[in-house]
Amino acid sequence: MAGQISDRLNRAIEAIVAAIMLLLVVDVWLGVLDRYLFHWQLPWPEELARYLMIWAAMLAVSCGIARREHIGLSILLDKLPEGGRRGLLIAMDALAFLLFFYVFLYGIGFAATGVNRQAMIFGMSLAPAFAAIPVAAAISAIQLALVLIRDLGTQHLVDQAEEV
Repeated sequence: MAGQISDRLNRAIEAIVAAIMLLLVVDVWLGVLDRYLFHWQLPWPEELARYLMIWAAMLAVSCGIARREHIGLSILLDKLPEGGRRGLLIAMDALAFLLFFYVFLYGIGFAATGVNRQAMIFGMSLAPAFAAIPVAAAISAIQLALVLIRDLGTQHLVDQAEEV
């Protein structure tokens, strides 16, 4: 059941990241057309691209977690006996969960500081841009918990590398 929830959550996040990336491409092209063809002197495409890229990159972390495509020490882990490898993988997932949970808690305060700060061009609060950190950390922590339950340390990292 954890695997199904993880897959559904991952599909939703991937769709969101794809939509953000589409907006990013359109925004950058608009900036290029503005600069070299139309000379409208739009002040916002570059700044909007920055915020879209931050959101896309932060959300994409949970997609890598769901697919187990994040960085791992497969050479060392696969030389361990099954019991040792399994325990170490579970411990690594638990440690990563705690890290993302900490980033989530810290990120809430960080996003709150953005309320009083304004974007240079938009004149809007930076809270929506800063919110990428706690939102992405929360989703990553949820995905880590789900894949930890799904796999229980049984993933084989060498097999994943050979699939590529």
